[in-house]
Amino acid sequence: MQGEKIYEYDAEMTSQVDFGIELAAILDGSRAIPLQGARFNAGFEGRAAGRLAGRVSGVDYAFMRPDGVLELNIHGVFETPDGARIALHAGGVGILRANEPMIDLSENVSLMTASADYTWVNGRQIWAVGVVDLAAGKLHLEGYLQ
Repeated sequence: MQGEKIYEYDAEMTSQVDFGIELAAILDGSRAIPLQGARFNAGFEGRAAGRLAGRVSGVDYAFMRPDGVLELNIHGVFETPDGARIALHAGGVGILRANEPMIDLSENVSLMTASADYTWVNGRQIWAVGVVDLAAGKLHLEGYLQ
């Protein structure tokens, strides 16, 4: 990945909401992805390290397309050790690994804050890559400033 790595975070999945079909049923093959797709809300919370450090939390309002690709719609917050809050919004895709409870993530991230020490994030392009381990309920993500 090109660019300056400005954060890396590990987070726990804190909640999951389904809308008529559980992700686990799709993953274990007991249910097919509906023709209209499926929606899942997944909450997360963890710690970030790097140029943007502190607590990170949010929700991914994911849509699983009939072809199995997850369209990501993530809204979250970085809370830095000095008390600043930075809004996070990311879109992208999640690709399920064959025969593994893992999702590979590719994200296009936007950050925004009015905190003077962190306005350098505003309007900057950030690409993030990572993985979700569904069995462990954990995710790892790295963000790169372009």
